[in-house]
Amino acid sequence: MKKGRGYVYQLEYHLIWVTKYRHQVLVGEVADGLKDILRDIATQNGLEVASMEVMPDHVHLLLGATPQHAIPDFVKALKGASARRMFSVYPELKQKLWSGNLWNPSYCVLTVSEHTCAQIQQYIENQHAAE
Repeated sequence: MKKGRGYVYQLEYHLIWVTKYRHQVLVGEVADGLKDILRDIATQNGLEVASMEVMPDHVHLLLGATPQHAIPDFVKALKGASARRMFSVYPELKQKLWSGNLWNPSYCVLTVSEHTCAQIQQYIENQHAAE
C-alpha cells in the first residue's frame, strides 16, 4: 500500500495496445528504443512501470498509478508521446505504416489486485516465450 495525503491506495493496471493494422514493426532496436521511451514518459507522468514487454505488434505494461491519474489521460500520454518520439527517432516507421499512425486508437486496460499482480507480471515477462 502507498500513502497519499489522508488516504492509502494501491492502483495497478495492465495496459495493452497494438500497432496500427497489427503491423509487426516493433522488433530489434525499435523495440528496445520504445521501452526506453515508454519508461521516460511514465516517469514524467508520475507512473511506475512494474513490468513491460514489447512484442512485434503490441505492448504490455504493468503500471502503478495514483488516485489522481485518470486512465484516458495516461494512456493518451503514453501512446501519443511515444508515437511522436518513435517517428522522430525511427522515421522509417512511417513508411512501413500506411497512414503514418503508429498505434491503433483502441486499448485494453485491466485493474490488477494485490493477489493477481505477480501472475500478471509473470505473464508479461513471459510474452516472448509464448511466441
